[in-house]
Amino acid sequence: MKQYLDLIQTILDTGSWQANRTGIRTISIPGAMMRFDLQQDGFPAVTTKKLAFKSVMGELVGFLRATRSAADFRALGCKVWDQNANENADWLANPYRMGEDDLGPVYGVQWRAWPAYKLLDAEQAPQIADAQQRGFRFVSAVEDEGKQKVLLYKAVDQLRECLDTIIKNPGSRRILFHGWNCADLDAIALPACHLLYQFLPNASTREISLCLYIRSNDVGLGTPFNLAEGAALLHLVGRLTGYTPRWFTYFIGDAHIYENHLGMVKEQLARTPFPAPRFVMSDRIPDYAKTGVYAPEWLEKIEPGDFSLEGYEHHAPIAAPMAV
Repeated sequence: MKQYLDLIQTILDTGSWQANRTGIRTISIPGAMMRFDLQQDGFPAVTTKKLAFKSVMGELVGFLRATRSAADFRALGCKVWDQNANENADWLANPYRMGEDDLGPVYGVQWRAWPAYKLLDAEQAPQIADAQQRGFRFVSAVEDEGKQKVLLYKAVDQLRECLDTIIKNPGSRRILFHGWNCADLDAIALPACHLLYQFLPNASTREISLCLYIRSNDVGLGTPFNLAEGAALLHLVGRLTGYTPRWFTYFIGDAHIYENHLGMVKEQLARTPFPAPRFVMSDRIPDYAKTGVYAPEWLEKIEPGDFSLEGYEHHAPIAAPMAV
């Protein structure tokens, strides 16, 4: 995890202090990148403190199931959403909040059921027919600016579409999904931070890579969590589509360290990293490379216990508060 420690040092050496919505100052830099060769470098689990691996995998499974409740995340072993659901004053006062533990349409809802609408002129029969062939269903006839129109809707499973494209058209450079839905930003506990994922399969080498863009990253707490989660997702997608995970590139827009996390990150800089562990998936998850059977429904069947780390050595945990 030398790249992670180098990022911490770069922020401390070159960053500037900024105020933000949480009320806790950050030292920040604009633009950062880490790139991991998952075949040569191992799994990017932080070793200078203990990674909450079970919580990471619980959150990933929650995302895959389009979870929008902190209670559901807790049931999967992940408690990181509790504060955002129930202690964020702005969210508690939000009219879109639907009671205790509700988060709104966070990450997984956008990943697996992006709400898509088409407002078409009623006279455009070919457009309406095409949309319906693509899965859009009629909602209502409406009048818009004096014209008769038709409103259609469907929930787009972006992640499933990525897997389908990897299987059918691996040369596509459009295999991506994202979580930044402008129409839902006012109805959500926390707008997406890790918001754009692009898969890059290589049919000739049978390797698959992932580029992840994060608009804002809490380097002390969030980065280790998001690194492990993104790498795990790449491994899972590779298993279900018959590709070997290779390059994981991690881009950050605003890379920052909270003022009350300085002790934690400086302690990590004083520690010597251990070798990276190996990521292991349960044999019950179908391996397309071995079976030739495409089983994307396993995106919903995955359990947190299907993932483990082999040979994970780490230093002692370091507790730090999350800024909400």
